[in-house]
Amino acid sequence: MSFINRTARSLLLSELVSGMALTFKTMFKPKVTLNYPYEKGPLSPRFRGEHALRRYANGEERCIACKLCEAICPAQAITIEAEARDDGSRRTTRYDIDMTKCIYCGFCQEACPVDAIVEGPNFEFASETREELYYNKDKLLANGDRWESQIAQNIASDAPYR
Repeated sequence: MSFINRTARSLLLSELVSGMALTFKTMFKPKVTLNYPYEKGPLSPRFRGEHALRRYANGEERCIACKLCEAICPAQAITIEAEARDDGSRRTTRYDIDMTKCIYCGFCQEACPVDAIVEGPNFEFASETREELYYNKDKLLANGDRWESQIAQNIASDAPYR
């Protein structure tokens, strides 16, 4: 019986007909491919991209130099140096992240009590040299200034789940 079934299938070209039916069925559906550099897909509010240091609304940096992010980093990619200011508060004098070591786990963001260090929505930060992936405090603050509105929106939308 199987010989007859195989012969009938090969003579009637049933595989070819079913393949063409599938082609015609999907031909008129909307396209799912994105033209990447010009079209970008949606990102989750919890997406962990390029690091950024945030500021308060008055322009003062949020980091209070508690060094929790440095302590919790499993890759030991964060280096912080701090000193006391005239008003008695502590602020960082050096905040470096070696992005070549970073594993984007998000522990630094979770450990920060004032939401100073965050992983922002930027995922397009490729570089040609390793030196460009060593982020200092100025670059991190510039990232925070550039992405602040998106970062604040992501934190607000994720707040009920924290």
